[in-house]
Amino acid sequence: MQEDFRLIVDLVLVLAVAAGGGLLAALCRQPVLLGYLVGGMVIGPAGLGLIKELIQVETLAQFGVAFLLFALGVEFSFSELKKVQVISLGGGGLQIVLTILVTTLVSLSVGWVSSPAQGVFLGAILSLSSTAVVLKCLMERNETQTPQGQVMLGILVVQDLALGLMLAVLPALNQPAESLGIAVATALLRIGLFAAGAIVVGIWVIPTLLRLLARTESRELFLLGVVALCLGIALLTEHLGLSIEMGAFVAGLMISEVEYADQTLTYVEPLRDIFATLFFVSIGMLIDPVFLWNNLELILGLVALVLVGKFLIITPLVKGFGYPLKTAIVTGLGLAQIGEFSFVLASEGQSLGLVSRRVYLLILGTTAVTLVLTPFVLRLVPHLLDLPWLKRFLDSSSEPLEVAKELPMQDHVVICGYGGVGRNLVRLVQQHGLPVVVIDQSESRIQQLREAGVPYVYGNAASLHVLETAGVDKARSLAIALPDPMSIRLCLKRALELSPELDLVVRANQDKDIELLYQLGAREVVQPEFEASLELATHLLTGMGVSLSSIQEEVQQIRNHHYLELRPTRSAFQISRELKLAAGDMNSRWYRLPKESPLTGMTLEEVDLRYLTGVSLIAIRRSKGEEIAYPDAQTILEEGDRLLVIGTSEELAAFNELAKGKTAVPDENMLCHWLMLNADSPVIGQSISNLDSHPLCKVQVQAIRRDGKFFWFPNGSMDLQSGDLLLLCGSYSNINQLQQWLMPTQNKVVPPVPVVIETERLI
Repeated sequence: MQEDFRLIVDLVLVLAVAAGGGLLAALCRQPVLLGYLVGGMVIGPAGLGLIKELIQVETLAQFGVAFLLFALGVEFSFSELKKVQVISLGGGGLQIVLTILVTTLVSLSVGWVSSPAQGVFLGAILSLSSTAVVLKCLMERNETQTPQGQVMLGILVVQDLALGLMLAVLPALNQPAESLGIAVATALLRIGLFAAGAIVVGIWVIPTLLRLLARTESRELFLLGVVALCLGIALLTEHLGLSIEMGAFVAGLMISEVEYADQTLTYVEPLRDIFATLFFVSIGMLIDPVFLWNNLELILGLVALVLVGKFLIITPLVKGFGYPLKTAIVTGLGLAQIGEFSFVLASEGQSLGLVSRRVYLLILGTTAVTLVLTPFVLRLVPHLLDLPWLKRFLDSSSEPLEVAKELPMQDHVVICGYGGVGRNLVRLVQQHGLPVVVIDQSESRIQQLREAGVPYVYGNAASLHVLETAGVDKARSLAIALPDPMSIRLCLKRALELSPELDLVVRANQDKDIELLYQLGAREVVQPEFEASLELATHLLTGMGVSLSSIQEEVQQIRNHHYLELRPTRSAFQISRELKLAAGDMNSRWYRLPKESPLTGMTLEEVDLRYLTGVSLIAIRRSKGEEIAYPDAQTILEEGDRLLVIGTSEELAAFNELAKGKTAVPDENMLCHWLMLNADSPVIGQSISNLDSHPLCKVQVQAIRRDGKFFWFPNGSMDLQSGDLLLLCGSYSNINQLQQWLMPTQNKVVPPVPVVIETERLI
């Protein structure tokens, strides 16, 4: 077979096995990345040996990492990089130095290496984490904009920068100290010159070039120009002794500040995905299953050392730079692997005689295993952090870092997030003379709030303690404008725990989050892209002579329908997959409705699960196989239904009690009402069972909220305390009389809130 045609056959085979492996992994509910790696193992030299032009395929695969880093640079931008510059430069640099130092000392003490130079080389290999794998996992989970995602990417950028320095220093490791110093100085000079040149080109050349390409109105020319620019800068960095990947990232950063950044990203993404797949399959080809099996015990030991060692180095560093413990733990676990660029270092070290062939293969095997494990580790992190003992520890460490001197604590507006949207919200709210409190965990934004004199709470808005400090339980309204979906969901759910009737509006970053946020209890969900479409349509239709009142009526109808008319049609499989991904990030379970459950035959509006138990119902699977995603208020529960519910362990237990009929389900004659006990109440210090001796024992205590914790369906032996918030369920007259008995100092009885608060609101 001709050599050029053989390459085409190999490329087709690689793409086919990637598609097959990825599909198999998706069907098995595993990361598709695992399918790519396994596919590479199967067709690689150590597997079936089907790939003949291995070097050419690996060369093309380098484009995958280049395009991945290029797209990351376009999305990241200088402004985003500036947010994490301290942890990137300081934490990333310290992490590399500490990893090399610890590895050198340990490897020399246990006899793994025979010289300090070999220890330094081994430490350099272990200090690098996988930019491609971590970035791919963060993108799949939509977490590139989360605090931990930003920190991980910032550290990875510094590691990629350090690769050029390591490659320059490597030949001088066995030379005298002065040679090593010259090599380091030369490498730093190259990096400095390249950075200066990149700034100049990014300011004066790139914008002009992109505008020229855009004026041609040719998609092909624009794409060709961008690709040539990306790969040209990447080749320049390779020539300077830095990495191709570093050049691609810098090229992306140059474009990120130009108005055509979004257009560039849209055009490049298909190329990025295809070539990135080639890269991951080529990594799989390097894995030798036979060698792994023959040295399984040793490699597993090395993998454990890498995972634990890097976690113990990175986690304290991130925490030491002022980030929450949760962010530090996720970052430490996410970067606890050996990167793909370590293959380059290992190969160069073998050619220089720094390591033997066997040690080189052990490094490859250990690296490959850590890369395979990374998607599983990142997937398990949310479940790990939800363990009761760890959750309590993390909650106790999620206290506010700083609080403004004077906070409004009654009928105020709480705004979570002080980005562009949050800043505009604060300005508009203050123009109407309304009190406002802002929650943010960025030091730079908190400084802006200090200078502007805006009341603030410095901390994680998803923390129950931070929300309590901001007075959410006494607030009039709350707006959530956070950057990442997971923080939005947690903030929403915990805010409603503090104040079940809170008027809560949320910004949805993606259209697939809209229904889930409504299900979790948001009163209003705003999607920026759809809102922009509505405003553009309003302007155009008004100009065409359509009456403004009819346009506003139509726009409001679209909003009331949750932008359903604007959202793309999705298959049942896509909806199901999104549900599983969303539920996987939170404490969720599928629950089969028991036979003869009192909930059978009731609508979700009548049951109002979130109000009574705290859980959110996001899907129903009928006994005949039909699946209802995000059921509306009129959906009737049927015998044999399986319900996908989200909530804390206590809330899920409360739902179980309700579904089994162990506690009363309100009907048309039964209302529920939250009531706070004050110090004058006659039941303070007495058990709930004392209420049974009162003539009004028909009223049931469904839940007690105390010190930020919920006790659903408490038993009779539980003592009542001042400040307890009780959820009372019973008839209107009974609750009214009981309230007069429990709260003797009140002159006026507040009517209880009915179970059904809004008929149009989704349960």
